[in-house]
Amino acid sequence: MAVPIAVLDCDLLLYGRGHRTLDRFKLEDVTDEYLVSTYGFPRQFIYYLVDLLGASLSRPTQRSRAISPETQILAALGFYTSGSFQTRVGDAIGISQASMSRCVANVTEALVERAPQFIHFPEDEATVQSLKDDFYGLAGMPGVLGVVDCTHVAIKAPNAEDLSYVNRKGLHSLNCLMVCDARGVLLSAETHWPGSLPDCTVLQQAALTSQFETQLHKDGWLLGDSSFFLRTWLMTPLHIPETPAEYRYNMAHSATHNVIERTFRTIRSRFRCLDGSKGTLQYSPEKSSHIILACCVLHNISLEHGLDVWSSPATGHMEQPEEEYEQMESMDSEACRVRQELLLTHFS
Repeated sequence: MAVPIAVLDCDLLLYGRGHRTLDRFKLEDVTDEYLVSTYGFPRQFIYYLVDLLGASLSRPTQRSRAISPETQILAALGFYTSGSFQTRVGDAIGISQASMSRCVANVTEALVERAPQFIHFPEDEATVQSLKDDFYGLAGMPGVLGVVDCTHVAIKAPNAEDLSYVNRKGLHSLNCLMVCDARGVLLSAETHWPGSLPDCTVLQQAALTSQFETQLHKDGWLLGDSSFFLRTWLMTPLHIPETPAEYRYNMAHSATHNVIERTFRTIRSRFRCLDGSKGTLQYSPEKSSHIILACCVLHNISLEHGLDVWSSPATGHMEQPEEEYEQMESMDSEACRVRQELLLTHFS
């Protein structure tokens, strides 16, 4: 005779059926210093997230008891900023590792749903001009609407036969295409590209290219490094500068483009689940992509709230396989003309 196997809820065993929500941890009972050290963010920021995501995290559930939005957010922040499901965070708020995993999934999806609200290019003329002015103030490069680059985030091997996620260093990764402004605010983030794709191919296939070629801002451009092709809307460095103007252009380009590298470093510093120090993201490529995008949303929200992540020290090792790319030579004569005009007008 078959014996039915009961599926036990660890939280249920620990805490019984006496409560409808798992409110075992109160923000009011701890200091801001504790919250920052354990969850990466201060109290008022966490309250803001509860207001922002509360409705999504309170959706009806078939489980006998739901975990409160506040607890779900704390669990997710603990994972994003530590890169671990280990008991330190789970014990602090009184939930099991299985529940931690569910909380991370719920909060991640709620943040991804709101990505268009927090990650986008400005549309009104005044904000666009302010964007250009901020970039010009960095190194004298005019007309810049954003700086673009790719970064790899290590993931577990999705399938032994699937080599599309194996990058040039032999690691499984997602290649993430991002654009930021002069303050490090992300204006675009595409986090789903397989690690085997070179940066130039990612950009060629990205929604970002379609945006700029069909509708966005004809009076400005992005800055990209030499892994990309020169385009009318994407200025790249000169491969072999010869004149003083060309050297000045390359120096201004490099100093301005460095903002995106700094942004990558600080995102990894704050969100340790992405930096490789705790190993790869142990999820499917799709779920890993969503976790990366959720961290990007939190990055922008934190800047919006005056939390300067650039003041945070870099920690851990950065798992970022750099491209060993060849110089991309553009065959676009119009793009070459635009860059030459920029050289003559502003750097001669």
